[in-house]
Amino acid sequence: MATIAVTDDTFDAEVKSADLPVVVDFWAEWCGPCKQIGPALEELSAELEGQVKIVKVNVDENPNSPGQLGVRGIPALFLFKDGQVVSNKTGAAPKAALQSWIQESI
Repeated sequence: MATIAVTDDTFDAEVKSADLPVVVDFWAEWCGPCKQIGPALEELSAELEGQVKIVKVNVDENPNSPGQLGVRGIPALFLFKDGQVVSNKTGAAPKAALQSWIQESI
């Protein structure tokens, strides 16, 4: 399963109402560290299919969702469980660190 692009309009349905825990990656096209973690998140999306859903929100095109969560720097990763934020982290990290953070939080 590939990561899913989410907009401000679909955020509640895709993230807050999801049956699975959801990792939200707030990113932008111009952000180098965001592009660094993109491939790792794609791989983790496939490897953790059925355990967690990974979605991406472009902050330039969708300013409301990151604004509501107080995102100040990107990449910003938020893990939602049952519609609530249970963990978050800012900045790029290696795939192993991302996987460990996700699995500790779900």
